[in-house]
Amino acid sequence: METRKMQILINGCLNNDRVSQKQLYDAYKNAMYSVCLRICGNQDDAKDALQEGFIEVFKSLPAYRAEASLGAWIKTIMARRAIRKLKKLNFASEAEALREPVEFDSDFSGEELHQAIMMLDEGYRSVFVLYEVEGYSHREVSQMLNISEGTSKSQLHYAKRKLQSILQKTYGYERR
Repeated sequence: METRKMQILINGCLNNDRVSQKQLYDAYKNAMYSVCLRICGNQDDAKDALQEGFIEVFKSLPAYRAEASLGAWIKTIMARRAIRKLKKLNFASEAEALREPVEFDSDFSGEELHQAIMMLDEGYRSVFVLYEVEGYSHREVSQMLNISEGTSKSQLHYAKRKLQSILQKTYGYERR
């Protein structure tokens, strides 16, 4: 959406214009639902997080300073809201983990990968999705989840190992 139209839409939302709020919601709902679903792991919690997230977006919109794109700002709110939907995470290890790529002999479908990610424990899945899928840094992940950067790195490492195991056991894919 071009800058002028976006500013008009934001101004409408700031003035509690329901049409503008619906337009903003419609413009971002699918992408933000995807973020919530990947973090929450189930549709019900993702839908709740999405709705709660948009309520927070509209309440927080006066604080939006356009330092990042509106979409990125909304995505951060949604990710945090989805994380809050999850139970308190119990992370065991603070060990540093290496960021090593995992390669497989065969190609697997996006659906197979998605299903494997959904099989991860909540803590592993949250860190994996925020870091690998959504592109947040370990520092940002640690702030969102209220954990140390070392724990974020460790959980990512263990998430990758577990994901690798799931892909091997469930789909027969072997690591190169």
